[in-house]
Amino acid sequence: MRTADLDFDLPSELVAQTPVEPRDASRLLVHDRALGTVAHRRFADLLELLGPDDVVVLNRTRVRPARIRAHKATGGAVELLLLEPRGDGRWEALLRPGRRTPPGTTLTAGAGLTIAVEGRLPGGRFLVRPTAAGPLEAALADAGEIPLPPYIAAPLGDPERYQTVYAREPGSAAAPTAGLHFSTELLAAVEARCTVVAVELQIGLDTFRPVEAPDLDDHPMHSERYRIEGDVRELVVGARAAGRRVVAVGTTAVRVLETIADPAAPNAGRTTLKIQPGHRFAVVDALVTNFHLPRSTLLALVMAFAGVEATRRLYAEAIRERYRFYSFGDAMVVL
Repeated sequence: MRTADLDFDLPSELVAQTPVEPRDASRLLVHDRALGTVAHRRFADLLELLGPDDVVVLNRTRVRPARIRAHKATGGAVELLLLEPRGDGRWEALLRPGRRTPPGTTLTAGAGLTIAVEGRLPGGRFLVRPTAAGPLEAALADAGEIPLPPYIAAPLGDPERYQTVYAREPGSAAAPTAGLHFSTELLAAVEARCTVVAVELQIGLDTFRPVEAPDLDDHPMHSERYRIEGDVRELVVGARAAGRRVVAVGTTAVRVLETIADPAAPNAGRTTLKIQPGHRFAVVDALVTNFHLPRSTLLALVMAFAGVEATRRLYAEAIRERYRFYSFGDAMVVL
């Protein structure tokens, strides 16, 4: 796929800066692929589009409060973003200002948190070792902040608003944003009507990295950790085989489901699956998703599912109808 095919023009005022309240009051563009129809609803109406045989799949990952404001011994301020643990006490991280924070620097933050900068990595990343008097996750909860995408300039009053109501395991650098539209009440109603299962994909910042290669085939796909419970594979694959509809909430859920469709894929591991037009979906029948950045692998996934030209028409319709875009924006369901 040509990367230029992932471009579109978006008026800046359509980039949502704050979430809609209540959560399920956001708008929902409904596209039925079989009928070729488009309808404009509210997200709470999703319940009416689901049936008792449907299997709804959620990504239960939780955004880690991994943005840390720290200081050098000299008093100089440094901002860190912890990206992913290496498993040996060290983490990959972004530092700002990175040029003035060389390996060997020790940083201190609140909650007794100390971060030793141990090395540089490719792509402007660093290798750091954070330590605390108690559990690291507890120190991050006290000293860290929820990282927001760079296109959101407005401060977030309630950090829980960038978490889904079903978020469980901390590990992501960004939220699975399609799930942000579920209120507790809507989730309960969906659980009462459908079979709801959870998977976990730890979302890294690279998921939003623009595709720079002229062809998407030449874009090195990032790797993300995933995990499923023991019976999830059998449930979703069996549902598909029985003619039941598998509804993925978010592109991250799609990525897990299409990864584990391969019987050789383990229940926990890393996926580098790149989904673009031409992909044959083995599990997913319907997709709930937000409106994504141009030149992104997320948009390529939506085009693979809905069709390239259909996606262009849907995005043009959303812009004409003044839908709100990106993380705090409105949603679309492709049936």
